[in-house]
Amino acid sequence: MVVIRDKEYGGERPLYRLRDAQLERVTIHLGESSIKESGNIEAYDCTFQGKYVFWECRKFLAENCHFETSARSSLWYSENGTLSHCLVDAPKMFRRMQGIELLDCRFTDGQEMLWDCDRVNIKDCEILNADYLCMHTDNIRIDKLHLEGNYAFQYSKNVEIKDSLLNSKDALWDTENVTITDSEINGEYLGWYSRGLTLIRCHITGEQPLCYCKNLTLVDCTFGPDCNYILEYSTVKATIKGDVTSLRNPTSGSITIEGHIGELIIDQNQKAPADCTINEVHPA
Repeated sequence: MVVIRDKEYGGERPLYRLRDAQLERVTIHLGESSIKESGNIEAYDCTFQGKYVFWECRKFLAENCHFETSARSSLWYSENGTLSHCLVDAPKMFRRMQGIELLDCRFTDGQEMLWDCDRVNIKDCEILNADYLCMHTDNIRIDKLHLEGNYAFQYSKNVEIKDSLLNSKDALWDTENVTITDSEINGEYLGWYSRGLTLIRCHITGEQPLCYCKNLTLVDCTFGPDCNYILEYSTVKATIKGDVTSLRNPTSGSITIEGHIGELIIDQNQKAPADCTINEVHPA
């Protein structure tokens, strides 16, 4: 493997089609496509300022690196890439990629990040300002994520999230086969039009969550007092811990609430088959 150490590059395509190389303390100044069409690249303690750094790259590792704000859209159309202990200030990272691993990274501008990707693993990461995170991205595994940004995971399939904090309005819309465990989810209109969404021991806040869902499962979840009109037009199997502010027109299934329902609305707008059973179990 070629070692490139303590060098600086700029302009367009300075390391174009680089193969089997290790970069140490390298700075990529302003320019475009610095390491495009490359393969088997390892970068340690590097700084990236230019755009489109790792396009069409097959197998890369960036560890303890800094992607500055100007390095927008640095990782597109690539596969089998890992970022570890990196600071990323650039937006629009990761498009149309396969095999992404993010370990202990901080993203300060996660806007439009991880679109149209497949096979994504995220662990011990913070992603801020992350509107539209993971749109149309499938096969995601997440452990310990702090997310700040709206419209997360829209249209995604096969997602597992554990021990995370998700502050995201309109999250999980039109998703399929998503399981979230031991997490806190804050934001309005959670999970609308989802299919096969499962929430286990999660705490949920925000207006009108979990409406128009199909095959929704809730296991020992809790709802904040601002969660009004929950489960409207959803098919659901649920056990809920604690009180619920209001519940409106679930379509079918069963709901057990270990607490009190402030307002139960079953009216002429309920949709067929309209056979959901609702049980309140009042604590002694």
